[in-house]
Formats: sequence, C-alpha cells, structure tokens
Amino acid sequence: MAPRTFFFAGGGTGGHIYPALAVAEQIVRLDPESKVHFFCSSRDIDSKILGRTSFEYTTLPATGFSLRPKCLLSFCRSFLQSCRIARRILASAASPTVIGIGGFVAAPVCLAAHRLKLPLALLNVDILPGRANRLIARFANDIFVQFEDTAQYFNKTSATVHIVGCPLRSAFENPQPDKAIDRLKLDKNKKTLLVTGASSGSENINKAVCALLDKLSAFADQWQIVHLTGRANFENVKEKYTGAKIAHTVLDYHDDMADLLAAADLLIGRSGAVSIAEYAAAAVPAICMPYPYHRDRHQYLNAGKLAEAGAAVIADDLPDEEHRAERLWQELRELMKDDRKRQEMKTACKTIANTHAACEIAQTLLKTSNI
Repeated sequence: MAPRTFFFAGGGTGGHIYPALAVAEQIVRLDPESKVHFFCSSRDIDSKILGRTSFEYTTLPATGFSLRPKCLLSFCRSFLQSCRIARRILASAASPTVIGIGGFVAAPVCLAAHRLKLPLALLNVDILPGRANRLIARFANDIFVQFEDTAQYFNKTSATVHIVGCPLRSAFENPQPDKAIDRLKLDKNKKTLLVTGASSGSENINKAVCALLDKLSAFADQWQIVHLTGRANFENVKEKYTGAKIAHTVLDYHDDMADLLAAADLLIGRSGAVSIAEYAAAAVPAICMPYPYHRDRHQYLNAGKLAEAGAAVIADDLPDEEHRAERLWQELRELMKDDRKRQEMKTACKTIANTHAACEIAQTLLKTSNI
C-alpha cells in the first residue's frame, strides 16, 4: 500500500494545534509509513509550536471572519487564496485525508478537500462548536468530540460522531515532574503554584496575580511560583515581580507542559478545552478563571466539568481589576493553606482523566483512510 498523507488544518491557538499534534504522533507511531502535514495560520504561536516538531507545515494567508466591509473583503480574498493553495497541495499528495482542527484556517482547506472528494474528519474538543467547525461538519465523514454534550450539535450531519475525549500529547501518559523541577531549578522542598494563561498568556490573570504578590509573601516559606506570562506581557510581569518575597520563576512560554503541570501543587489558569483535559491528566488542582468575553462563554462550561468532579474551583474574571484580584484571593488563600482539600482535588482529577483519546482517533483515521 502506498504511504498515506494526513493533513491537519487549523491553528491560531495552541488549543487547536496541540490536540492535532497528539493525534499526529499516534498516527506515525502506529503507521511509520504515513506522512503528516499541517496547514496553519500566520500567527507566531503556530510556527513556534510546529517548528519544534518534525512535521512539515504550510502557512496560509487566511484571516478571521468579520462583517466590517474592509475586513470582509480581506477575508474573502484570503479565503479563496488559501483554498487554492490547499487544493494544489492536496491534489498532489498520496492518499490524502484531511482533519479540520478548528480556527479560521480550517474552513478553506476543508472546503478544498470536499471539492476534491477526499476523506474529511473534524476534531472538536470544545463543548460548543465554533463557527468554522459548524460549517465543516456538513462535509465530514467522522467527527471526534471530547464531551457527550457536544454530539447534539452535529446530529443533523451524516457524519459518524465519536465521543473520545481530548487528544493529549504522549508526554501526558507518563509525566515526569522531576524533569521540570530540575530544568527550572525549583526548590524541591517547596510547593509550586503554577500560573498560566495558556499558550498566548492572559493579561487579566497576570494582573490579578501580580496584585496579590504582597499577600502571597505570607506563603514564602512553603511555596514558590512559576508564572507563564505569554510573550506580549513577559517584560511587564517580570518587572512586577521585582522585590517579591515569594520565590518565583517568570517565563513567557514553556512547551513541556506535561512535566510542569505534574510538578505543580496548585494552578491558576484559563479553562480552554485542552487546558482542562491537561489539568485532569496531570492531576493538578486548579483555580479556573474562564475567559469571560466569548459570546457563548464556553470556557465556563469547560470549567464546570472540572468543578462538578471536584477537581477545580472557579474564580470569575471580573471586569474590575481590584475585584478580580480579591475574588481570586478568596479561593487561592484557602487552597494554599488546605493540603487535604488539594489532595481531594488531585484524586478527583484521576477519576476523570483520559490519556487514550489520541490513540483512538489515530486508529480510526488509519482504518477509514483504507476504505
């Protein structure tokens, strides 16, 4: 049999790319003859993540959808251009299968695949499908979702919907916290509070934690902080830590998240679909601060899944900076003091963790690509 080629289409955030990478890893593990290629956006985060892998990728000029006249014209032009580029590459590939992974890059590639009558799958890890995935779903043969709640949004399609969980990178199957501790030169005798706003960082979370640094000095004897700021806010946050009494490591980004999450005793972070799956897999108690500006507020739904299981608490990202910090402090102070509560949350994580989704999806894709 000729080698097969699997094209993953999407990007713009780590939440789109990391699940696809997890599936890609399993595809080449199960069938080393298979080839993998990514179509991604021009955002820095895409090339930063994919550039560290062995997979080839093509950057497309696609932009996000907007109804503003000037932006709409740009969207249409970039969409058609992206569609033409994808069609040319797909048409020349050996036994191609396309997997849409969400984001504005996915739609033109999947449309090209549909017109070429290629096998098409969709990976949707959010509870509520986004605009691009709702569009792609009508063309898909298979749709892979994380939550049972999501299946209802695809019941009018002819696709087979698979409820598999969120695909995570193989490192989450056997995380090694000591590696993160050694790499970041952390104190093994102190507990670690991890602060993260996901791959691009969160300015609101950064401000809330920095506002609490004086209060956190009360925990300096027992705790240390690892703060992932995002590239845009790194210098500002690092400056805010000047003179902080609690030990701290401030980074703009960290890619070995499986090990770092496993090394953390408590986490403050967003609640994207991939993030909550990673928190559970790493068994780290979490204070979720859902992104409040999505129209459908899907990060609140994601965080609710962890909270229902007893693996997380939710601190609203309030509009007022002072109130936001105070709301976070209410949860943070109690959990940093309560070893028993954190252990209960850690145990709850293990009851809902799923590290097998990537392999299951890869097996299905390899099977269906043979048909």
